[in-house]
Amino acid sequence: MHELHPLVGLRLEGRVALVTGSSRGLGKAIATLLAKLGAKVVVNCFNNIAMGQGVVDEIIEDGGQALLVAGDVMDQAEIQRMAEEIESHWGGVDILVTNATPAQPMKLVGDYDWSEYQSMNDAFVKSPFLLAQRFLPGMKAGKWGRIVQITSEVFHEGMPEFSAYVAAKGAQVGWSRSMANELAGEGITVNCVAPGWIPVERHDCVPQEAKDAYVKTIPIGHWGTPQDVAWAVAWFASHEAGFLTGQTLIVNGGRSLH
Repeated sequence: MHELHPLVGLRLEGRVALVTGSSRGLGKAIATLLAKLGAKVVVNCFNNIAMGQGVVDEIIEDGGQALLVAGDVMDQAEIQRMAEEIESHWGGVDILVTNATPAQPMKLVGDYDWSEYQSMNDAFVKSPFLLAQRFLPGMKAGKWGRIVQITSEVFHEGMPEFSAYVAAKGAQVGWSRSMANELAGEGITVNCVAPGWIPVERHDCVPQEAKDAYVKTIPIGHWGTPQDVAWAVAWFASHEAGFLTGQTLIVNGGRSLH
């Protein structure tokens, strides 16, 4: 296992972490960091099986523990099958990171149809609900659990021409706050990490002028990285963050200070 900085005290040995949508991008960075910190990591993907296995292989080659469990995290039967597979290997899930996302169309509100809104709600409300419902009994039995939702700065900024995504992300934040209150006495925390625009593979087709315009709005003066988001998740997932719940950490280089 590659060495971390000696001042990094966060350790996750003995914990099982499921990171949805972790075959690439932010999810891959989160999965690999949690593994470096000692967690047994369940890598999840829907279509990119080879890429998901590549993440598992990378973690194992680095000395960590990982398992690929592919499946649709918006389908209750699929979640049940995945849960049984995880439990047969490692028992229950202690750390649930909801990162999976569908395509995110940008349109004027009059140009959307409801199916696009429903797709966003399925990804950011239905999926976290079904996953939590399945894994919360085990967390409650152990009196310890961490749910970390990957939300977005767009909810806090009210980004225009993105209403389907913004609305669903707002619902995701609201659900997290309600669950934080509901589960606080059970030793289970629920928090959100809200990244700004962090360029990953799916942004390769974005015009360079759009990227240049965005980076000029970041007070810190440079792009964030997937690792910046991963460290925020790792903190919320840690034992040390057990007194933090119902919070949203916005990882965008200070843009939300405007």
